[in-house]
Amino acid sequence: MSRPGSIPRGRHAPPLEVRLEVQRQRLLNAAAAVFARLGYAKASAEAISREAGMSKATFYEHFTNKEDAILSLFDESTARLASRMAEATAVVPEEPEAQIRAGGQAFVAALVEDPDAAQTLLVEIIGAGPRAVERRDAVLERFAALVDAENAAAHRRHGTPRFASPHDAFAIVGGVVELCSRHLRLGIPEDLEELEPVIERLALGVLYGTRE
Repeated sequence: MSRPGSIPRGRHAPPLEVRLEVQRQRLLNAAAAVFARLGYAKASAEAISREAGMSKATFYEHFTNKEDAILSLFDESTARLASRMAEATAVVPEEPEAQIRAGGQAFVAALVEDPDAAQTLLVEIIGAGPRAVERRDAVLERFAALVDAENAAAHRRHGTPRFASPHDAFAIVGGVVELCSRHLRLGIPEDLEELEPVIERLALGVLYGTRE
């Protein structure tokens, strides 16, 4: 979750589409910082623009309002998180323990690296209105469907225990999200990385609990 710098000017300036993308990323990073510091309800386009060192006019060139900004930030953070987890699980053995450990570590590491985006992704999005809640629900369902599909594939290839129902996959995803959200909201546990073994035990418990 990078922090883009300033844009060169004059004859060294990059193409317009590059400059616009840099502006957008600066605004998204600023939005994450403002949402994390003030909360979504108190955030404003003016505060986000000021955080980014830009004008409100520039903000409105990229986003309709703060709701549009948080939805865009949520989508980008979710996509980045999914990519990080996919990269981590692709380089370890396909056995359940290794996959779960790698995925959980990648998830936690991404949150630790960018706590502002993590706060938006797991906490502030809930208070951003019906569209945001709908988007969050859809993402959780998508992650659960992915976990369920991967479990089905592992069951076919390696005889890994099959989930008793798709709700098992959602229980893992929902449990992990709530554990991390609790840390962000309440500081429990104090160190987010303490949740890595908890996540592993949760996922393995649901998985192997399906065996008769």
